[in-house]
Amino acid sequence: MKNTKTLYGIIGVLSIALLTSIIINFNQTAKLKNGKEVAVKIGKTKITADDLYKDLKEKYAMNILVNEIDHILFDKKYKTDDKEKKSIENQISTIKENYNDNDTYLQAIQSYYGVANEDEFKDMLSLEYKRNLAVQKYVEEKIITEDEIKSYYDTKTIGDIKASHILIKSNASDNDSQDEKTKKEEEAKKKAKEIIEKLNNGEDFKKLAKKYSDDKGTAEDGGNLGYFNSDDNYEENFVTAAATLEKGKYTTEPVKTEYGYEIILKVAEKNKPKLSKVKNSIKETLAEEKLKSDASLYYNSLIQIREDEKVEFKDNIIKRKYNDYLEKLLKNNSSDSY
Repeated sequence: MKNTKTLYGIIGVLSIALLTSIIINFNQTAKLKNGKEVAVKIGKTKITADDLYKDLKEKYAMNILVNEIDHILFDKKYKTDDKEKKSIENQISTIKENYNDNDTYLQAIQSYYGVANEDEFKDMLSLEYKRNLAVQKYVEEKIITEDEIKSYYDTKTIGDIKASHILIKSNASDNDSQDEKTKKEEEAKKKAKEIIEKLNNGEDFKKLAKKYSDDKGTAEDGGNLGYFNSDDNYEENFVTAAATLEKGKYTTEPVKTEYGYEIILKVAEKNKPKLSKVKNSIKETLAEEKLKSDASLYYNSLIQIREDEKVEFKDNIIKRKYNDYLEKLLKNNSSDSY
């Protein structure tokens, strides 16, 4: 469903790593008379743990802190499964395709994402995967209304449709000039209209599909596509055109799709499923549509989830930094920024 939203800051990662190293590796912790722990001593100058904590919270720590909060909220709730692992593998594989060797790839993720190695990168992608699951569920349960579900069901839910088609491709290529592309598009559309005229004159759809269709996978079977529905891999305008046809009727105008010009014959249609059977899938679809149309909804959902989970900031500086951090995220991902 979504690309990585929150990036680790390189300085923040190094700073927290330093702090962790200090805490873990010192078997004995030096303290000043007032009880403050000494983290580093440079000649007579001392840097206390309080000094380090102050710098971290005021300058570097917010990305790390927010990630830690969300790890606590989501890691137990959404256990890593094969689907998550596959998603992460696919993302990494896609990124690696852009680089000639593994060293260049590692340098790229270190520079761009602020991670030390691929394991940290996988951890970051895992957190984003779980955030996406949490946001999707939140929008489905808290944002989507019953009226929206009912409206979608009434206007867009259909029974499975069985159809056949004749596809005429334009065969335009990226190397063609705009004039050449336009000419080939017009020729393809004209050919599709000529086939429709043959249908109007009583010629058999199956025979015409075998003779003219550029979809060789279905042409030999008379253009038979079998049954499909709106959630299958068909373009919306193709499904809409098929749905509005009467059984046994074909489109009287070519339907433009990414593949070319389509002539569609509606062979059969099953009864529309009951709302109770498709309600969850409708909620999922509506949530995805809302998240795609409103970039800020993702972040607002995470903010609300943290509030619902009683995340409280006991340090006023950190609270202010968190609010500033959120304000910047929302500003950068509002509709006005596009």
